[in-house]
Amino acid sequence: MKTIERRNFFKQILPALGAGILLLAAGCVTAPKNTGPNYIFFPPAPDEPRMQYLASFSSERDLRGNSGGSFMKFITGEQLPDNPIGKPYGATVANHGIYVCDEGIGAILRLDLTTKKMSIIAPTGPAAFEVPLNMAWGGDGLIYVADSGREQVVILNTNGEFVATLGVKGMNQPRDVALSVDRIYVGDSMTHNVHVYGRQDRKLLFDIPSAENASDPKQKLFQPANIALDADGRLYVSDIGADRIQVFDRDGKFIRTVGGYGDNVGEFVRPKGVAVDRQNWVYVVDAAEQVVQMFNQDGRLLMWFGEPKASIVSLMLPSKVVIDYDDVDYFQKYVSPDFKVEHLIIVINQLGPRKVSVFGYGHKK
Repeated sequence: MKTIERRNFFKQILPALGAGILLLAAGCVTAPKNTGPNYIFFPPAPDEPRMQYLASFSSERDLRGNSGGSFMKFITGEQLPDNPIGKPYGATVANHGIYVCDEGIGAILRLDLTTKKMSIIAPTGPAAFEVPLNMAWGGDGLIYVADSGREQVVILNTNGEFVATLGVKGMNQPRDVALSVDRIYVGDSMTHNVHVYGRQDRKLLFDIPSAENASDPKQKLFQPANIALDADGRLYVSDIGADRIQVFDRDGKFIRTVGGYGDNVGEFVRPKGVAVDRQNWVYVVDAAEQVVQMFNQDGRLLMWFGEPKASIVSLMLPSKVVIDYDDVDYFQKYVSPDFKVEHLIIVINQLGPRKVSVFGYGHKK
């Protein structure tokens, strides 16, 4: 996005928004005064900081800390394996771990935040992955993996053993999967819709949009990439083909569109990852502009972060964004003493030295 255009835009609209609305601005990164040179925040001063860059990982060595390998070599004479992340796409969090779908090696990587170790989930036989893109943790001992190479969603137990599949080869190309209490949602780029299954019997309930609504320009999905659910059961679909986010209710009724094609604020060039936090704020990854934009539940832009080539926190071909409320303590050592982190925002980058970037959303103390 064009930084100068963004700044001019904010100069025009900020006075009209009022003090009660979250400050809209994040054209570049900076650190507020008196917080030290190593703390990087969004938006820039003099605005109130709402986002802090915390850490990034591209290997098990990064997860342990760059000094861990050298220390271990000094003690034992052995160097810790680097175990790099290949080409990640999707991710989720569960049980104090970050699970990353690595399409480069055809496996799921688990970054354990407690032990600082990385393990690989790569089942063989009927559960074998081909191109795992996204996954969802069921909370019931099951893992759901959208595998575009297999053209199916593969369901595993926590031991990595095959349980079942969703979808028919040759007729589906799943890109993402999301779970509610009683339903499974599968974004399908081949059929241009989202399939909704019952979670217990895994039978197809209906498609979003329905066949009768699929021709409506407002509801039509051209190339759904990622999906997310909010606490009220609303479905958010990032559509690469239409450069927008489509919002549907639990029954598949169209609610609104967020964004549209363009390189200005609130617009997209290649939207991919989408996530929703507990305030029903929507986070959208733009893989072409290499930023994450945040919107309120009515679709109004709040702020963005992660401009490309801006600093050490730049995003490179980002593909996924994940909200994490449970693991803030593991990153507390990176947080400025003047800043309070409320939740984590994890961004997956397909390229570059920061495959997993972790930001903290919060407020100044």
